Amino acid sequence: MRYLKSPHCNARPDSAVIDLLVLHAISLPEGVFEQDYIDALFMGNLDVSAHSSFSSLDGVRVSSHFVVNRSGEITQFVPCQQRAWHAGQSSWEGRDNCNDYAIGIEMIGDEKRPFTHKQYTETARLCRALMQNYSNITRQRIVGHQDIAPGRKWDPGKYWDWEKFRRSLGHIQKLNIAIK
Repeated sequence: MRYLKSPHCNARPDSAVIDLLVLHAISLPEGVFEQDYIDALFMGNLDVSAHSSFSSLDGVRVSSHFVVNRSGEITQFVPCQQRAWHAGQSSWEGRDNCNDYAIGIEMIGDEKRPFTHKQYTETARLCRALMQNYSNITRQRIVGHQDIAPGRKWDPGKYWDWEKFRRSLGHIQKLNIAIK
């Protein structure tokens, strides 16, 4: 697994128990599935003049723990024990500030095209490995960004097939994925 250390993270609260996985979708610019601009955004060095749609990202400090690209390759940006800045204003089961207790996984995709088979497989493998490392994360505690920020966020969106994902998750056995 590729590792790039994002500066857009900080310590979780001392009382935080990691017990939620949040799935996201991202493409930069919209409809483009290359990872270079996403890497630059999460690393804090996106050239906002590179595309007209990037002007709204000027000064934005955002990250995710992981990104799964279209071919299923995974990049880790933030160690799981640290708080990545992926959820924004959010709430799950009456608890605000999901960044405090969640791990964020971005899949490169959008609302217009289906995700790839490799993304389902590798996202499921990653989630299973995280579930093995964090016993409070259950299948029911894997949610979409739209679930924790309804009305504000759409992702992973209508083309993320939750049933297909859950089937993939069920087929994964013991894993050896190095997670920081």
